[in-house]
Amino acid sequence: MSEAPPDPDAELIARVGRAEPGAVRSLVARKLPRLLALATRMLGDRMEAEDVAQEVFVRIWKQAARWREGDAKFDTWMHRVALNLCYDRLRGQREEPTDALPEAADPAASPDIQLQTFAENARVRAALAALPVRQREALVLTYYQDMSNRDAAALMGVGVDALESLLARARRNLRAQLAGSGTGKDNS
Repeated sequence: MSEAPPDPDAELIARVGRAEPGAVRSLVARKLPRLLALATRMLGDRMEAEDVAQEVFVRIWKQAARWREGDAKFDTWMHRVALNLCYDRLRGQREEPTDALPEAADPAASPDIQLQTFAENARVRAALAALPVRQREALVLTYYQDMSNRDAAALMGVGVDALESLLARARRNLRAQLAGSGTGKDNS
């Protein structure tokens, strides 16, 4: 059994913990895009995602001095905090997802292509938002956050087989939603 590689964020977190100038800026520059992408896809609302990201960074700042490299990588802990905050907000909503503006279309695309892309993005966002939360989490972590099945399973607290089962159900439900049937939704 080989030893786990060193945490690539350990030194930066130590610097944040020592309140070194520029360390927080470096951390935000490094982590903010992925945090925003994760929270936006989980919540379907960019402003809510920004609030989640801000809360994650506040918690990092408060915990950085006590952070010790160990069993979990810093990035795994950070994603878990972000997902927990998303779950809290999702529990508080319990309402229909709102249509958020899509990611910016290619400015060189013609208006009809832009309209088609906008409509497709809106359909995918709506279908993703309609998935059960655990299935959405599995899809977001593996497809949008580019995590391996092993890392995503560990973050979700399930085995790889369970994650793959969630992904299969999520893909099946997503296909049904995109095909317009929306029936037979598998909620597990």
